[in-house]
Amino acid sequence: MNDFLGVVTPFDLGPGRTGKLVSLPALERKGFGPISRLPVSLRVVLESLARNADGQRVTEEDVRALAQWKPRAERTREVPFVVGRVLLQDFTGVPLLVDLAAMRAAVAKLGKDPMIVEPIVPVDLVVDHSVQVDAFASPEALRWNMDLEFDRNVARYEFLKWGTQAFERLRIVPPGMGICHQVNLEFLAKGVLEKDGVYYPDTLVGTDSHTPMVNGLGIVAWGVGGIEAEAAMLGQPTYFLTPDVVGVHLTGALREGVTATDLVLRVTEVLRKARVVGKFVEFFGAGAETLPVPERATLSNMAPEYGATMGFFPPDEQSLRYLEQTGRPKEVVDTFRAYYAAQGMLRIPRPGEVDYSEVIELDLGTVRPAVAGPKRPQDRIELPALKQTFRELFARADATGYGKPASELGQRHRLASAPSGQTRPGGGLQDPDTAPDGRHKNTSTLTETEMMNNRPTPDPVGLVPRLPDADVEVGHGDVLIAAITSCTNTSNPSVMLAAGLLARKAVAKGLTVKPTVKTSFGPGSRVVSRYLERTGLQKDLDALGFNVVGYGCTTCIGNSGPLDGRIEKLLTEHDLVGAAVLSGNRNFEARVHQSIKANFLMSPPLVVAFAIAGTVDVDLEQEPLGTGKDGKPVYLRDVWPTLEEVEALRGAAADPEQYRQNYAGFSQNDRWNALPVRGGKLYEWNPESTYIQQPPYFEGFGLSAGTIGEITGARPLAIFGDSVTTDHISPAGSIKPSSPAGKYLQSLGVSVADFNSYGARRGNDHVMVRGTFANVRVKNLMVPGVEGGVTRHQPDGAQQPIHDAALQYAREGVPLCVVAGQEYGTGSSRDWAAKGTVLLGIRFVAARSFERIHRSNLVGMGVLPVQLPEGVSAATLKLDGSETFDLLGISEGLAPRQAARLVIHRAGGAREEVPVTVRIDTPIEVEYYRHGGIMQYVLRQLVQRR
Repeated sequence: MNDFLGVVTPFDLGPGRTGKLVSLPALERKGFGPISRLPVSLRVVLESLARNADGQRVTEEDVRALAQWKPRAERTREVPFVVGRVLLQDFTGVPLLVDLAAMRAAVAKLGKDPMIVEPIVPVDLVVDHSVQVDAFASPEALRWNMDLEFDRNVARYEFLKWGTQAFERLRIVPPGMGICHQVNLEFLAKGVLEKDGVYYPDTLVGTDSHTPMVNGLGIVAWGVGGIEAEAAMLGQPTYFLTPDVVGVHLTGALREGVTATDLVLRVTEVLRKARVVGKFVEFFGAGAETLPVPERATLSNMAPEYGATMGFFPPDEQSLRYLEQTGRPKEVVDTFRAYYAAQGMLRIPRPGEVDYSEVIELDLGTVRPAVAGPKRPQDRIELPALKQTFRELFARADATGYGKPASELGQRHRLASAPSGQTRPGGGLQDPDTAPDGRHKNTSTLTETEMMNNRPTPDPVGLVPRLPDADVEVGHGDVLIAAITSCTNTSNPSVMLAAGLLARKAVAKGLTVKPTVKTSFGPGSRVVSRYLERTGLQKDLDALGFNVVGYGCTTCIGNSGPLDGRIEKLLTEHDLVGAAVLSGNRNFEARVHQSIKANFLMSPPLVVAFAIAGTVDVDLEQEPLGTGKDGKPVYLRDVWPTLEEVEALRGAAADPEQYRQNYAGFSQNDRWNALPVRGGKLYEWNPESTYIQQPPYFEGFGLSAGTIGEITGARPLAIFGDSVTTDHISPAGSIKPSSPAGKYLQSLGVSVADFNSYGARRGNDHVMVRGTFANVRVKNLMVPGVEGGVTRHQPDGAQQPIHDAALQYAREGVPLCVVAGQEYGTGSSRDWAAKGTVLLGIRFVAARSFERIHRSNLVGMGVLPVQLPEGVSAATLKLDGSETFDLLGISEGLAPRQAARLVIHRAGGAREEVPVTVRIDTPIEVEYYRHGGIMQYVLRQLVQRR
């Protein structure tokens, strides 16, 4: 490599092995700055700058600026960070691959070589977001759901198979292996990478906001939108403002009965209040040093929930221990140790050793068991307070509550009997071991691979337990979904073993789960099943209905599947506040299930406990879970596992051979292997496909960028309050037949039964744009008192679906805008929240504040984010949607964070001017905006270099 800064140094990799590295100590000796005082996370970023310095893409001044980072300086300079690899999940990976295919088509249309569109860095795409919980509480659930997944997604999976031969550096991990973040932690992450004899830190960006999970292993990584990931794949630096780094000093130790989940909910609460949005968080101190990597990964995973870019643990001996336990080759472990030791970064800093922008103290001994919800992950509730808090929220009339009369609590509504001769849909696959409530007593004798590959007899609905017709009632606060789900917790053996032990004790005492509770277990890795089976705990979980339903992101992403139709009818008819309990990281409105209004995050053992209790309207410290077979009440304390009991089994989860066998190859899935691989470096678009369509981003594409000009006469398509998330904006979940997307699919001859989900159809922009802002819980203030994706077309005031109004405005040549409140775009890094926005014709979004990834994605799609002044909102401006807006003061001289003017023209003729800040944060983002988006910018760069 070109040693631009003169700091490439040899180092010892162990017996008989040497390598080279870009030495940070040498950089410090050359006078670049006090590098050894930098937070470790910044040192890793600095190494990338120094290694990629070439005087053009990364300059010496870029390196010096970061090396001389000041803890409390004003942040105005951007960092051009070149990552080592890119991680994708299939919901974002499929549209990203669609975009790459469209880029190749655009290049070919210009008469250039389409092969210039090729990833520069390794890319891993894990198919993990497509499995849905149709079958559950059955030993057949896994293979049944896997079969349904393939039936629904064969068009997408064939497209992915095309990608494996079209792009050399793209590797696909097929369905059934696990969740991308847990697979990354257990297998994909190497810690140190090598190219041409030079070793460097393993760094990445991922198209899911929970990419920071691997920060727990000492790896710098964070989530970006798909459009940013495309740029990183094609060799562009990931640009971001020089960050503040908040140090979290952990002391003490967790008490008996407190889990890593309880800790992360406490950290989320504390850091959200500390306003760490857009900052790096780095954990340090003796408390951090004692936490094993799975516990660290739990804390890192939820960085998006506390708002940080990362939740980083520096590499140390715990990192090495985890690499060994998960079966990494000895060479990988030795390289990790040698590299970070040579760089002076193989230890958790102690107080005073590193300079941080701010230090937050947290004594682990003060953490108590808790849950979070019912609508946001940062709303932590200590376990004894849940009953009282739920009751207060039940009666509270503001946006945080449900506005119900307190007298409704305790009312029960009987389930209607199924029509004569009809069982619950799909409930015909019964066996002799079926219990009276429809749950299976015994686990299947099939192996995992046999369960995946031995397909059941085709059935249009799937296997679900049958509800009895008599004495089944539902009321407010009833737990209707109980899901051990999400890599946040299934990656952590301590909480998974605790869940199994609690189930074992509960079963021994004769406790059961009501048939109205939809129970499921979706591990983030097949290794989890292996150690639970090895310890016998899976049998105990099965006995309570927590059979494995799939290896992927299920309930946490909204793939919870249908509830019994009669339960859905009760929820709707009586406007019941049903509850979901899940071990996930997200619980925004309508995310888990559109009919479930109260969603609580908690540890896996608590999920099992609340499934048994059957309600969240309970104080589990004082009230029993249920009645045992001896007729006596059983309390949570009677079945809660001790730390000693968990530790006694932990060795079963630290068997390196299990991990080696699991990841020895990705050939365990016969249906994936049987998919045809269609040849060709240019994709042959099928205009009849309802899954994959050529997107319109490159229509009329040329080599010249556009110009930046003022926006006048814009109509608001929507006006929102605070905390509108990407779950409200981005199409997700099921597609309603009456929605614009549902009507569109029906017009193409697609039956309602074959709609699949928005997530599965993310490769079709015609479907996705019709689902943007279509969340059933989104509240457009232009249509007071109405939930769902509706607006008013102006000036006639006609109420319409948002997509229909956008089409009408497009025909009229009217530009559009959105006005929103605080934390606009909080949520997963969904590129379609920005893509759908631009395809609807929205030119700018004026909000009180923006979530980091969504703001960046808007710019990346050519939509201008502008920030309202402190204290100014749609309410203070008295907006009703009849106004028109001009955005003035933006032109060819546009600069980052520039002041602009938002002019409001009232329907009666009054005019009001509001100062706003343009939230283009870096110089490169100005270029992205000028070019109409990051994809257009990158493609022009690629073409002009050839």
